[in-house]
Amino acid sequence: MLFWVNLGILIIHLLITFELIYAARHLINLRQVTPLAPSQLPSLSIIVAARNEEEQMEAALRSLLLIDYPEFEVIVVNDRSSDGTGNILAQMTINHPQLKTLTIDDLPGGWLGKNHALWQGSRIAGGKLLLFTDADIIMVPETLQKAVSLLEQQQIDHLAVSPGLKMPGMLLTLLAACFGFFFGLYTRPWKVADPRNRCHIGVGAFNLVRTCVYRQIDGHRRIRLRPDDDLKLGKIVKDAGYRQQFAYGHELISVQWYGSIKEMIVGLEKNLFAGSDYRIGATVGGIAVGLTLFVWPYVALLLTSGLPWLLSLLSVLSLSLLLGVSARRFNTTRRQLIGFPFAVLVLCAISLRTMTLNLLQGGIFWRGTFYRLAELRKNRV
Repeated sequence: MLFWVNLGILIIHLLITFELIYAARHLINLRQVTPLAPSQLPSLSIIVAARNEEEQMEAALRSLLLIDYPEFEVIVVNDRSSDGTGNILAQMTINHPQLKTLTIDDLPGGWLGKNHALWQGSRIAGGKLLLFTDADIIMVPETLQKAVSLLEQQQIDHLAVSPGLKMPGMLLTLLAACFGFFFGLYTRPWKVADPRNRCHIGVGAFNLVRTCVYRQIDGHRRIRLRPDDDLKLGKIVKDAGYRQQFAYGHELISVQWYGSIKEMIVGLEKNLFAGSDYRIGATVGGIAVGLTLFVWPYVALLLTSGLPWLLSLLSVLSLSLLLGVSARRFNTTRRQLIGFPFAVLVLCAISLRTMTLNLLQGGIFWRGTFYRLAELRKNRV
């Protein structure tokens, strides 16, 4: 029995290896894009939702205001902040005329706060393109020129770009690399450009979309109760028949994703269960698959012998090859990736905890607001 189980796992690992080798040859690095002339770049509105972002927002906004782009505006929506966010925005608007602010004091029913803020920001945007980004994202000056040039050169309607993740400490870095590995397997970003394929993607740090397309599909109003709004924005764009593309931007865009393990656990409470559309079976099944494919081979090296042991060794070697490629994108050393099975265990535990907590609470708490699970489940896209 163990022989067949381990053989099946090895075959799956080899299939993943071949697909990711293919993916590595087809994914775009935004740094390598040649920019168009400034006269060929359409006007751009950058929209940022901010709620209690006084610690990191100013540095992020300064990086946006320094971008090298011919015609742009930055719209920051202050969503019911109770800290110094409003004061920072008031001071920055004095010296930066391209910075516009919108203050929201009350959240209407049937909306998540961030989604409502982004929707309201889009309604006052004047650019032909909309960039939805977060209040802690740092971009180098040429980022937008390259991104919009790629959009125009390939005649696509939505571009998602992944940032480089800056994580304090080895364990957080390893968890980020592990999460990115699984996110890539789940979304298969190398497939999103194929209009015949249902794969789609969206990245909260960088979702660039044509304004006419966004308004045609009703934008964030369609996904008003989705904690995974970034990914679902990509889904409704793709489902409507528009063209989508993905690029790596880790050399141009950066963010400190989480500052501690506790912060990561709390932060993932809002969207891990949403990723399975709040389905218990899908969540438990995903955890079981993750443990079987990515933890059992390491355990089997200690508990088995003979052919089952050899198959497990081949699986571990195959995983090591894949993770070595991933390591370069997450600033992780190959030595640190020895802890990969432990990171998988931690992420599975976080996923199980998130599902259990969401069910026991009957919903999610997100940035000081409670959203009922029964209401969240209705917004399926």
